[in-house]
Amino acid sequence: MDMPTKTAFEGIWLPMVTPMRAGRVDLDAAQALARYYRNAGMAGLVLFGSTGEGSLLSLPEKIEMIEAISSDPHALPLVFGAGGVDTRGVAAAIRRLDKYRPAGYLVPPPYYLGPSQAGILWHYRQIAWATRQPIILYNIPKRAGVAMTVETMEALASLPGFSAVKECNPSVLAALNARGALPALCGTEPALLDHFLAGGRGAIPAAAHLYPERYVAIAQLARDGDAEAARELFEPLRGLTRLLYAEPNPAPIKRALAMQGLIADELRLPMTSASRELGARLQRAMGALHASPGRLQTA
Repeated sequence: MDMPTKTAFEGIWLPMVTPMRAGRVDLDAAQALARYYRNAGMAGLVLFGSTGEGSLLSLPEKIEMIEAISSDPHALPLVFGAGGVDTRGVAAAIRRLDKYRPAGYLVPPPYYLGPSQAGILWHYRQIAWATRQPIILYNIPKRAGVAMTVETMEALASLPGFSAVKECNPSVLAALNARGALPALCGTEPALLDHFLAGGRGAIPAAAHLYPERYVAIAQLARDGDAEAARELFEPLRGLTRLLYAEPNPAPIKRALAMQGLIADELRLPMTSASRELGARLQRAMGALHASPGRLQTA
C-alpha cells in the first residue's frame, strides 16, 4: 500500500458551520455558504468540527452535506472533522468517509477520557491505519479535556500521514513554529496576526465566517512582510472576535450569519441560539466595521 503523503495546509481554512432549518441540515444553505467562501478566497473548508456541530450530526447527514458541497465542480478542498470518545468508532467513520477523498481529517484526542500521552499516541496510530488521507492533529484541551505535549505532536510528525496540527494555545503555537518539526495551523484568532508574521503558513479561524476577504488579505499581507497593512486590517476585528466567543460556539457566529441573511439562526439541541443581548452587541459591532472598514487590499 502507498504511504500517505504530506500535504501543505496553507492560507485560511474555514471551519464552516452546519446550516440547519427545521431540525435538518439545510443543504441548499450549505452549498451557498461553500460558494460564498470559495469566492472570498478561502483555501479550503473544514466540515464537522466543533464549529460545525460535528458531534451532533449522524454519519448519513455528514455524507449528504459532503455530496451537496462536492457537487459543485469548482468546490474548495474539504477537510472532515473526525472526533469521538471511542477510537474504533472514529476509525470506522473515517473508513466510511474515505471514499470522498477529503484533503484531510481534523482529529482531536479522545474526548472526556483524559488518556495519557501514550494513549493519545495509540489513538492517532489507529486512525492513521484507517486512512491514506492526511491527518491534522487538533490540540484543544478546553473541549477534549486533555492536552497533547509538543513531544507527542512531534513524535506523530515523524510518522507518515500526519501533516499539521491545529493549535489553540498561543505559546504552544509559537513553540511549534520555532521548532519546525510539524506545520502549525493557528486555531485562535488573537494569535493569528503574530502567527503569520512569524512565518506561519496556515490557520483555521472560526471568526473568518465574517469578513472572510479581510482574513484572506491579512494572511497574505503578513506573509508578504507588510506588517503595518496587515495590522491595520486586523485590529478592528478584535472586538467582534471577542463577541463571537462570548457565548458557546457556534451560536454567535450563526446569529451573525443569520443577520446577513446567509443561514437560519438554528442550532441542534442541546446547543442553543445566542442571547438577544449578544445579538444586539453583534449588530452594533458589525455596523461599526461597515462604517469604518479600514484599508482592505490584497498584495
